[in-house]
Amino acid sequence: MAREFRFPRQAEQTEIDWNSYSVNTDLALEAHQIFSPQHGGTIPGVKSSSEELDGITITRLSIEDEVGSKIMGKMVGNYLTFEVPGLRYKDPDLQKRVAEQFAEELKKFVSLPEEATVLVIGLGNRKVTPDALGPLVCDNLFVTRHLFDHMPELVEQGGYRPVAAVAPGVLGITGIETSEIVHGIVKKIKPDLVIAVDALAARSLERVNTTIQVADVGISPGAGVGNKRKGLNKKSLGVPVIAVGVPTVVDAVTITSDAMDLLVQRLERDVPGNGMTKLLGGFDEGEKKQLIFELLQPLGQNLMVTPKEVDTFVEDIANVLANGLNVALHDAISMDDASLFTH
Repeated sequence: MAREFRFPRQAEQTEIDWNSYSVNTDLALEAHQIFSPQHGGTIPGVKSSSEELDGITITRLSIEDEVGSKIMGKMVGNYLTFEVPGLRYKDPDLQKRVAEQFAEELKKFVSLPEEATVLVIGLGNRKVTPDALGPLVCDNLFVTRHLFDHMPELVEQGGYRPVAAVAPGVLGITGIETSEIVHGIVKKIKPDLVIAVDALAARSLERVNTTIQVADVGISPGAGVGNKRKGLNKKSLGVPVIAVGVPTVVDAVTITSDAMDLLVQRLERDVPGNGMTKLLGGFDEGEKKQLIFELLQPLGQNLMVTPKEVDTFVEDIANVLANGLNVALHDAISMDDASLFTH
C-alpha cells in the first residue's frame, strides 16, 4: 500500500508570506507568454506583434486597458522588447547592430524636439555587479546640458540636445529614497523626459543579459527582487518616464519550480508509471509553493541567481545601451562616434 505523502507538521503550522516566494518577472513579454495560453492565445486588451531582424527579435506589446493590465500584472502602456541570444557570445558586430537597432527603435518610441532636455537616471547599486547596469550606463553617456551654458560653441552647430545623467544610489547606502532624489532633481532642472535605466529580474535564465525592455510606463526600483520602492512615472514626477531595463538575475523560486516540472517530464519519458512522477505531478500550485518554501527556508530568505560571467555581461550590455542612447539622443553622433564615449 502506497504511503500518503504529507508535509512536515512544523511547515504546516508556519505562516508563510507567499509574496516572497512567488514566480515573478519584470518582462512584459514573459508575462504575456505565461498568461496568453490561459486565454486562448489572445489576452483581452493586449496587442502583440513581433519581427525578426538577423538574430534580433523585436516584440511590440501594448496593454490598452485595465482588463489586460490586471491579467498580466503590468501597467497600461507600451512595451518594446529586444531578444538577442547571441549577446552571450560577446560578438562585437552583433553588439553594434543591437545598439543601432535599439537607437532606431528608441527614436520612434520617444518623439522629442531637438531642444528638449533629457534626464537619464541610472538606478541600482554599482557595488553589486548584477545591479550595476544603470550606473555603468550613466558612466558612458555623452552628457551635454552643462555645455549649453558654459561652452555653447561646442554644441552650437546643432545635432545635440541637453542631456544630464545621474546615478542616485540605493536607499541602503544614501538613506534617501531614490524617488525623493529623482524628484528633487526633476524639480530643479525641469527635464522634458526622464529615462530610467535599471537591472531587471527574468523568469527564464535564457533571457538574462540577452534581452532589453523599453516601456513608457515608468519603473518601480527593486520590484523584480521583491524590494519594491516608490515608483518613477509621469504621475509621481510630472514628466514622461521611459524605462529601459535588462534582466540580470533570476528568482531561485523560478529555477526550483522549473526544475520540478522538468524532472516530472523526464521521469514520465524515461520511467513511465514511476511513483515519484505521480507524486510530483500531482502537486497543485499551493503544494508546490509549500515544498519550495521548505527547500529555501534553511537558506534564510529567497535567493536571486546570476551567471558567473555577469561582470563582463553587464559591462558589455551597458555599453550597448549607452551607445544606443547616445545615438538616439544626439543626431550629430553616429554609431561609429558612439564608441568614443564608452569604455
